[in-house]
Amino acid sequence: MEALFTSTAVVALAEIGDKTQLLAILLAARFGRPLPIILGILVATLANHALAALLGAQAAALLDSPLFRYAIGASFIAMAAWTLVPDTFDDGDDPKPRFGAFLTTLIAFFLVEMGDKTQVATIALGAQYQAVVAVTAGTTLGMMIANVPAVFLGNELLKRVDLARVRRIAAALFLVIGIWVLAQTAGWLR
Repeated sequence: MEALFTSTAVVALAEIGDKTQLLAILLAARFGRPLPIILGILVATLANHALAALLGAQAAALLDSPLFRYAIGASFIAMAAWTLVPDTFDDGDDPKPRFGAFLTTLIAFFLVEMGDKTQVATIALGAQYQAVVAVTAGTTLGMMIANVPAVFLGNELLKRVDLARVRRIAAALFLVIGIWVLAQTAGWLR
């Protein structure tokens, strides 16, 4: 349950103001059909994050050593710093709808999520917990928690939420997890 809850919290907070959340708002404005957009986000996130969690778990299984655990801790601390940098959505990133709301969302979300901080966090969480299903479920739930309201409320939500504060909270959470992993690896915590 720890893997599920931690993954949910980390990704839900990290996703606030992220490029994929901005994409959800853009798609909602463009198509005006929330259900296919939400389903596209869900399927794309499940596919992307399952692969990321599996990659992290497999890497951890192959590289199970204190050095690898220190690298995982350091990656969470790096994620803390990366989370403080706000994402932007350039006009060139604007998806051109060719396939309808569901397929456009599915493809756009899968591609935009590649190398995104939530995907990198999913790899690190997969390595940390080595529980692919729990991490995938948690990170997907976190993405849905952040993006479903964006689909329905869009720009109104962004006007009322202090994105800088949310980024600071998410960064603090990544930092705490990173320090915890480092301290546990060093033997300071059991």
